[in-house]
Amino acid sequence: MAQKGWLSGIFWQRLRRNRFAMAGGIVVVLLFLLSLLAPWLTPYYPDAIDAYNVLMPPSATHWLGTDELGRDVLTRLLFGARISLKVGFVAVGIAVAVGTAIGLVAGYYGGWLDSLLMRLVDIMLCFPTFFLILAVIAMLEPSIWYIMVVIGLTGWMGVARLVRAEVLSLREREFVMAARGLGASDLRIITRHILPNALSPVLVSASLGVAGAILTESALSFLGIGVQPPTPSWGNILTSGKDYIEFAWWLSLFPGVAILVTVLSYNLVGEGIRDALDPRLNR
Repeated sequence: MAQKGWLSGIFWQRLRRNRFAMAGGIVVVLLFLLSLLAPWLTPYYPDAIDAYNVLMPPSATHWLGTDELGRDVLTRLLFGARISLKVGFVAVGIAVAVGTAIGLVAGYYGGWLDSLLMRLVDIMLCFPTFFLILAVIAMLEPSIWYIMVVIGLTGWMGVARLVRAEVLSLREREFVMAARGLGASDLRIITRHILPNALSPVLVSASLGVAGAILTESALSFLGIGVQPPTPSWGNILTSGKDYIEFAWWLSLFPGVAILVTVLSYNLVGEGIRDALDPRLNR
């Protein structure tokens, strides 16, 4: 327990010294709070049509302007953040759960089971992920839940390889041999001794994976096979903005900036976690 506390203290100390990672973390927390408090932060409804204020530029009434149906862009961005964050967290949660389970089994047992699971990983990596998602989504009814599941089930391979590499090293350590000598079951050894020590690459991969899932969802919505209108999403807001980009620039600028800032923030947090967990790093 003392060692875990010391490692935790070193981790937070290193992470706090990384200004970019802290800035990204602040943006992530702020975005989460804005999306959570969206109904109380704006007087408009995301689907409220106002025919008298169509394509109005940013003003004191509508801070980020209105779209082709008179809907407030700021309101739609705030509610769209809920969709993007939900897709990111749920999809990455599925990918991490599947990848961690396969990596643990392959790394701990090895042999033919390891070979079989790694060949499955190699086969999945042969397919371009985005085109695989396009093919699956095209065959299914457009739904936010399908998108999250498909993104998660096509993004676990990297996590599996990272966890397997960690487990291959950990299973030969003295504390694992001691637990095995005391008669501990394989399940207990994996869950109580190996898994907690193999989570470092998983945290980094999850942070970076959220950014990738948000980008994928935005791209699918932009192509019209993701989140369907009138549900607001940063991707479908961009889709409606491209038709009016010559005289309604705010419809493309603000959702694009939201995607850029969010993805950049998650990448900075992921890089900061990786540096803080790296034992070879000397600051």
